[in-house]
Amino acid sequence: MTEVIALQRAVDFVIDPVGFRNPADADALVHLLDCYARDPMGGGEPLADDVRARLPMALAGVPGAFAFLARIGDRPVGLAICFTGFSTFAAAPVVNIHDVSVHSAQRGRGIARALFARIEAEARSRGACKITLEVLSGNQPAKRLYKSLGYNDYTLDPEAGHALFWQKRLT
Repeated sequence: MTEVIALQRAVDFVIDPVGFRNPADADALVHLLDCYARDPMGGGEPLADDVRARLPMALAGVPGAFAFLARIGDRPVGLAICFTGFSTFAAAPVVNIHDVSVHSAQRGRGIARALFARIEAEARSRGACKITLEVLSGNQPAKRLYKSLGYNDYTLDPEAGHALFWQKRLT
């Protein structure tokens, strides 16, 4: 059994930028995002059909949007979707990791770490002052990974507490 696990961990993967207008990349992006959406940490529900149909071209139209796919051979196994924003306090770009997921059967192989390394390289190339992300408080595996990569709660002043991510749905 240990030999099988060691062999599985040694499988090579590649990480490439997503071409939102490339049909194969678009299909892989939608497939992996749908897998993530169905996971309890992604909400536990599939993407709506209209979202699946519109998503790649909608992303192509968002200035500063970029994404990476991890593949083993021609099989997509990991995804990160990011957006470039702006920090008024630093007067510099900020990269936000909006979605990151590795297919459940491929976790524990370093794919997420490699995605994060690729995101960080891209953020540096864009002159970003920081990278941000949101994580569910109960997603302990993700929190362990993010902390090991240097991510922490956002705090300006400890007495004021750490930042919370809130939302107001409009549709």
